[in-house]
Amino acid sequence: MDLSKLKTIRIAAADLNGQMRGKRMPADLADKLDDGAARMPISTLNVDIWGRDIEDSPLVFETGDADGVMKPSGRGAVPMPWLESPSALIPMVMEHEDGAPFLGDPRQVLSHVLARYKARGWTVLAATEMEFNLVDDSGETPAAPAHPHTGRQLDQQSVLSVAELDAFDAFFTDLYDGAEAMGIPAQSAISEAGLGQFEINLNHQDALRAADDAWLFKTLVKGMARKHGLAATFMAKPYADEAGNGMHIHFSVLDEAGNNIFDDGSETGSPLLAQAVAGCLAAMPASTLIFAPHGNSYERLVPGAHAPTGAAWGYENRTAAIRIPGGSPKARRIEHRTAGGDINPYLMLSVVLGAAILGIEEEMVPPPPSSGNVYEIEGLPQLAAGWQEAIDLFESDPLMAKILPSMLIRNLVMTKRQERACFADMPQEKHWLSWLEAV
Repeated sequence: MDLSKLKTIRIAAADLNGQMRGKRMPADLADKLDDGAARMPISTLNVDIWGRDIEDSPLVFETGDADGVMKPSGRGAVPMPWLESPSALIPMVMEHEDGAPFLGDPRQVLSHVLARYKARGWTVLAATEMEFNLVDDSGETPAAPAHPHTGRQLDQQSVLSVAELDAFDAFFTDLYDGAEAMGIPAQSAISEAGLGQFEINLNHQDALRAADDAWLFKTLVKGMARKHGLAATFMAKPYADEAGNGMHIHFSVLDEAGNNIFDDGSETGSPLLAQAVAGCLAAMPASTLIFAPHGNSYERLVPGAHAPTGAAWGYENRTAAIRIPGGSPKARRIEHRTAGGDINPYLMLSVVLGAAILGIEEEMVPPPPSSGNVYEIEGLPQLAAGWQEAIDLFESDPLMAKILPSMLIRNLVMTKRQERACFADMPQEKHWLSWLEAV
């Protein structure tokens, strides 16, 4: 992207909640970013959803709240089409003064996990399915948006309705144009089961770029919604009586010759596929905090409510947490179906791909695949039932220590404990506004 005609740019990295933290700066400083001209306190990437420092964090007072060095991530500058004034965003990563990656930076954590695949000569491809709601946030509680043609508030579900998509055509046209300008491979859009709920799939990419795409896409959706007089949210459960938002990911792994390691020509897939599935299942309960990072997330994780809570897998089974889609064996892949739409894409991919490679490294064996309605199977290992349980399990589980850097685990646990305490002291009616702004 040509920055020469711009007056300002933004630089930003993802914090633990996936929010953008960074700076607005003159565009003519962009050519100095590769040399480390941009600095920011390391603690900035470890703040709560309101942007407050984490109490007793070793990143703050123990170190004098030291700066880190912000470096371009390699994605390059992307336009910000939701703004009135032309500008560009340069995605960044955080490094220590000596050039070592800061492993409290979610994008650096994903790079750390993917290095285990790279060491074997493997490349991970991933794709995401992104669900969100358009909402009217002018009141103290969430409300469905007004129909653009009639002005009346949406009051019924409209699954796979082309008419509802067309009613919001101006928004979706701008959204797709923006995605194209930003290099985000947005594919099909559908109207989903909830009020004002939609899903857009992003195409398969290198896993790191797929995480970038998901992170940027969330910002694009929210920005475009505001441009059209609406709000957008990826909140897991915006309405108590409506469908929640999930984010499914699909991934496969290619060897150095470009062959899919999950494909052995059979309908069931290779032994490596089974080992990767076993790793994902073994790590699933302790990964709940990544799949469900907010208090509202647990409103969606209700057994039998189309959000898998039991650690099970199956072939072409959408009631299972891990689904192996059908089709050509050459396209054999894993679909992970547990996460809410409110996740941090970098951390979500880190824990899933980290679990899969751990399963391969340790040659784990999965249980037999499930068939029928998995929601009715008793005795399955379960996701954590609540926020506090998820925090405690994530902190203490030995598999998490094998998958994620210790700094990331410590920082996320401290962050979520602070957030949980703050929500406990906050009137219930104000909770949704905080989650809406955060996710």
